[in-house]
Amino acid sequence: MILEIDDQLQLKKLEKTDAEVIFRTIDNQREYLGKWLPFVALTKKLADTQAFVDTVVKASEEKSEYVFTILKNSEFVGLIGLNGTDKSNQKTEIGYWLSEAYQKQGIMTKSVAKICEFAFQELQLNRIQIKCAVGNHSSSKIPQRLGFTLEGIQRQGERLTGNVFTDLQIYSKLKSDD
Repeated sequence: MILEIDDQLQLKKLEKTDAEVIFRTIDNQREYLGKWLPFVALTKKLADTQAFVDTVVKASEEKSEYVFTILKNSEFVGLIGLNGTDKSNQKTEIGYWLSEAYQKQGIMTKSVAKICEFAFQELQLNRIQIKCAVGNHSSSKIPQRLGFTLEGIQRQGERLTGNVFTDLQIYSKLKSDD
């Protein structure tokens, strides 16, 4: 499955063959990505990324989540996905990360907008949530730009590398907000 964003950008559903480029990107940007993403410290070898990809790709229908590679001119630049989807309550959460060299180009804002459109229209979900670490201004600007509502702060909601807890800003958007 491919979701076209524009003539340069697309979201491609995660495939088993994506593991190597994902791992290589994480491995080459550990310091940058690891500041806000706890999984980076746990991703030590290609097999770790392969295990993550296998979990996503091989999930049963009822447990499957939509995870996409973000491609710019057919080159891998990041990941975006829905997680913790609750079909009975028609809600989900979006998680994302982008390679450092592709920051500040509008790529993630466009990608989040596209996955929101997919979640509301194709999956018929009602609520989308995004959590951003307090202090991760680049990440929190995305839901702000896209009209998400800041609902509040989850105190010490995530443990970062080094056993440091960070507060999380909780943003949401409802289907009726559009």
